[in-house]
Amino acid sequence: MTEIRHIDEAAAIKAATLIESLPWVREFSDTIIVIKFGGNAMVSPELTRAFAEDMVYLHAVGIKPVVVHGGGPQITAELDRLNIPSEFKGGYRVTTTEAMEVVRVVLAGQVSRDLVEQLNEHGPVAHSISGEDAGLFLAERRGIEIDGEEIDLGHVGEVVDVNPQVVLDQIAAGRIPVVSSLAPDRDNPSESLNVNADEAAASLAVALGAAKLVILTDVAGLYSDWPNKHSLVSHINAQELRDLLPKLETGMIPKMTACLHAVEGGVRKAAIIDGRVPHSILLEIFTKTGAGTEVALTN
Repeated sequence: MTEIRHIDEAAAIKAATLIESLPWVREFSDTIIVIKFGGNAMVSPELTRAFAEDMVYLHAVGIKPVVVHGGGPQITAELDRLNIPSEFKGGYRVTTTEAMEVVRVVLAGQVSRDLVEQLNEHGPVAHSISGEDAGLFLAERRGIEIDGEEIDLGHVGEVVDVNPQVVLDQIAAGRIPVVSSLAPDRDNPSESLNVNADEAAASLAVALGAAKLVILTDVAGLYSDWPNKHSLVSHINAQELRDLLPKLETGMIPKMTACLHAVEGGVRKAAIIDGRVPHSILLEIFTKTGAGTEVALTN
């Protein structure tokens, strides 16, 4: 007589989730997905561990993840330790010459090193790359306009050129590139600039021909009428987002501008997701509901 085994409900849910993920595994297999690592996920050991597991999982199912990171919390902590003032204007860190040295050490050293170590607990899969390496990024200084006045941000730049070959070489070698958001100054190549990591991730995604850009945030997604929690947007097209940008909170503007840059540059989809939720990247990529706000060129 054939014995029928009863599977508990939790196991059945796991099986259903695996089946649900199949179309997306097929869609994204052998494609590049650029993920911007930041927010609470950077400072919570549990969330960092979950993020590393997500990256290794993507890698294991044939997707090619590329991680781009900033290091805002760590930079601020180190500046505070050294009694160097931190100042933000329009959502950007004002970076003096003194602060820039700290930024370089924290990004290319501490943050990249720690994340690569987490990833490599699962095997030798990750490799650290500075945006200064092999001409990966080239940037020019930028300011910001506030109330009609141009504000100098110091050693802050925006990416104006990307040579992704060093990243492609690591992908071809079967590794997960971990890229820090630093760039040489195009006008003064001996100097480095602090580049917004959201913008750097978007520029790299375009240059790599990535299938998707995912940006981790500390909110559930884009709200069209913040702080109204009922105004959370699940999907938005490029024109709708462009119209909404002037109404957004200051801190959200660089992230949504990065998504807009990506999809207008040829990346099929971009998303901002809640990095405070463990494994939110897997939920965004492999489930029907997603985990945040997805941006596409058209509906």
